[in-house]
Amino acid sequence: MSLYTDYLNEIETRKGEGLNPKPIEDGALVGEIIAQIKDLENEHRAESLKFFIYNTLPGTTSAAGVKAAFLKEIILGGSVVEEITPAFAFELLSHMKGGPSVEVLLDLALGDDAAIAAQAADVLKTQVFLYDADTDRLAAAFKAGNAVAKDILESYAKAEFFTKLPEVEEEIKVVTFIAGEGDISTDLLSPGNQAHSRSDRELHGKCMISPEAQAEIQELQKANPDARVMLIAEKGTMGVGSSRMSGVNNVALWAGKQASPYVPFVNIAPVVAGTNGISPIFLTTVGVTGGIGLDLKNWVKKLDADGNAVLDENGDPVLEQAYSVETGKVLTINSKTKKLYDGDKELVDISSAFTPQKVEFMKAGGSYAVVFGKKLQTFASETLGIELKSAFAPSKEISVEGQGLTAVEKIFNRNAVGTTPGATLHAGSDVRVKVNIVGSQDTTGLMTSQELESMAATVISPTVDGAYQSGCHTASVWDLKAQANIPKLMKFMNKFGLITARDPKGVYHSMTDVIHKVLNDITVDDWDIIIGGDSHTRMSKGVAFGADSGTVALALATGEATMPIPESVKVTFKGTMKDHMDFRDVVHATQAQMLKQHGDNVFQGRIIEVHIGTLLADQAFTFTDWTAEMKAKASICISNDETLIGSLELAKHRIQIMIDKGMDNDAKVLAGLIAKADKRIAEIKSGEKSALTPDDNAKYFAEVVVDLDQIDEPMIADPDVNNDDVSKRYTHDTIRPVSYYGGDKKVDLGFVGSCMVHKGDMKIVAQMLKNLEKSGDKVEFKAPLVVAAPTYNIIDELKEEGDWEILQKYSGFEFDDLMPKAKARTEYENIMYLERPGCNLCMGNQEKAAKGDTVLATSTRLFQGRVVEDTAEKKGESLLASTPVVVLSAILGRTPSMDEYKAAVEGINLTKFAPPLQKPLDSKSVHF
Repeated sequence: MSLYTDYLNEIETRKGEGLNPKPIEDGALVGEIIAQIKDLENEHRAESLKFFIYNTLPGTTSAAGVKAAFLKEIILGGSVVEEITPAFAFELLSHMKGGPSVEVLLDLALGDDAAIAAQAADVLKTQVFLYDADTDRLAAAFKAGNAVAKDILESYAKAEFFTKLPEVEEEIKVVTFIAGEGDISTDLLSPGNQAHSRSDRELHGKCMISPEAQAEIQELQKANPDARVMLIAEKGTMGVGSSRMSGVNNVALWAGKQASPYVPFVNIAPVVAGTNGISPIFLTTVGVTGGIGLDLKNWVKKLDADGNAVLDENGDPVLEQAYSVETGKVLTINSKTKKLYDGDKELVDISSAFTPQKVEFMKAGGSYAVVFGKKLQTFASETLGIELKSAFAPSKEISVEGQGLTAVEKIFNRNAVGTTPGATLHAGSDVRVKVNIVGSQDTTGLMTSQELESMAATVISPTVDGAYQSGCHTASVWDLKAQANIPKLMKFMNKFGLITARDPKGVYHSMTDVIHKVLNDITVDDWDIIIGGDSHTRMSKGVAFGADSGTVALALATGEATMPIPESVKVTFKGTMKDHMDFRDVVHATQAQMLKQHGDNVFQGRIIEVHIGTLLADQAFTFTDWTAEMKAKASICISNDETLIGSLELAKHRIQIMIDKGMDNDAKVLAGLIAKADKRIAEIKSGEKSALTPDDNAKYFAEVVVDLDQIDEPMIADPDVNNDDVSKRYTHDTIRPVSYYGGDKKVDLGFVGSCMVHKGDMKIVAQMLKNLEKSGDKVEFKAPLVVAAPTYNIIDELKEEGDWEILQKYSGFEFDDLMPKAKARTEYENIMYLERPGCNLCMGNQEKAAKGDTVLATSTRLFQGRVVEDTAEKKGESLLASTPVVVLSAILGRTPSMDEYKAAVEGINLTKFAPPLQKPLDSKSVHF
């Protein structure tokens, strides 16, 4: 059978699923299609022409290479295809976004045929995805006196690829669609359990919200052909949780515009909105597509006669509607006045959505084109030896004389690229920054690889210190979907230059360690900037930003990211942590005390600068990781010198383990990170450069002081699934003490795992089992307990120290890497499961609790349907707590009373924490 026959069979299969032919990325298949186009009598010729023109992926796919070569052949007269004239061939090349197409255009522009060269030059002037090999050719031709090369460079120096694009429309009509009430998780737009299909955009689009919602969007489009559908989070924030390029892709697929008539299912320019705006990571992703994200502010606090907020019986502010955005309302966005209108009535100022930079993204069809365009204009000006007159909005630079710098401001200033020499920048400044560490995870990695191909990137930027491709989100079940996707992903990323969790050549055993944990280890400088393809990219060293798969691709390809310097909120601690409390309770209490102190979530969209310097990186990570759930943009851990050195030594040890496993590449990236860590340690020890701290006169948006004395019982983050106010369900703002549940709330399943736990948590599980053993009580689980260590090195250390043996003794299931599960677990017995390192239940894409269960977990996600789905009779609940609370609840089958809890943890070395500048506690905990 030929590849084309296989493709036709696949088309028939997809037709049965209501899908169109899958876009073609295989060059060999395009080769067969071209042969059929050349054969005028071929029965498949007409269909082959459509596939070639409309269904072949651009960029650096092998299909794009074959397509570009054939278009060149047509332009040069080597082949004659009636339906593809030379002029049409040039148009097709103009839509192929770099890589082989630019190479062909340069061949033609710098060739001997003057007429063809002129046409090729006209197309090249519209292209921005040029890399060093391309610009080197242009520069060499210019220096050799080539007039066409000079013409192209002069166009680039004027940025005509941008200036000649149509301006953003002044009036943009939108028709409203309430996608949900309350915070809308990206799981609604791109469910985790459908992660396997994200790179198949049409198929994945079927999972957005619901078929009924999709039909309603289509009806709104039919009724309002001149308006764009705007998806709204009513009484909430749009896009909380993971960044999900796939979520934005899905919204664009249903409510956006097609990017190119010759590239199927790649849509841009969605319009999204929320009463409380858009989550920071999601808003960045919207910018990747040139979309619009609005902060509606359509529900406001009700005020009394004295201007104070009116509170309800629970002490929460009462909200009243400022204006309605009910489904089906036609509103107008004015991009010039930067206001939202209902007819002539002004509703709200939306200027934050129309900054000069965001307008440029809209005009260019996405942020990539602007990033590459700026570099191209700079290159052309330098090559021509003329002054750069940027066509782009100047980066906003805010410098406040006499004002010190926060920690994040220091990092941004240190890593800034292209700013005014000598300028010291403060929050609000727009900055291009060097990215040191990049992480790609496995359920978004295929999209990242697609983005890299579409921007014609073939190798990682040499300025990136290290990059890692994980396998953790698909670690639980090695099913047919994972077997099809993951090896392909690892091969691509390994070739691109990343350290990969699975070796394409089978040299080392696959590692499924949680991505955030690995990134936390390979970050070896507290001044680093980290970009990762997951919202929990929150390191305890440096400052880390969770990002969509496209921004990750851009960071990998260019070694840079662009964003405003965020405002910071300072978090400090006072008091003494009680012996029976776990540090996870401090994390929950921070959220609760912040809300009590400020009323509103002052963390949202800002950096949390946490002064927690007496905890090593693993334990501090528990706090920084959680900041994603606090809706913060990122977090910075302020460490003392001794602790930072300890964290760097630990990182060196773990990086060496990776090297010993054979994971380093030809560029010796991992060895380079160890050398970088050694250099940083030497700087600290010598006093040349101490651990990062803010200036004393730094300015913060707000300050939160966490009183450890107030924390006297375990805290639980509750999704509050039955709250009468829908907007208050599934947020992380409902933090309750364990006594609230009266010791009798039924727990159907316990989960100790995800990125929120570390070695100490696993030792706590073992110690609790040992305590029961010593007391003579039979260890019996009245609810299943799923335990998934985040990394293999933790398991290795537990084996050395004897704890793994205890866990094995009381487990009813232990993972086997030689025979990983091929099918997701659907039923659980009342036993302890020792699962493979990785995300497990927290991700929700493979393993799930039984529908309608009440789950008590150490993880981070309490979103509806993520860990547990609803039944018609009962809503699934994912409550979040510390490891000892989860373990005890699984043993009891219910939440414990305070007396039961205290008895269970007596003598167990829980995570100890003393605020910086106070005398450390008497001994270091097992977590050290």
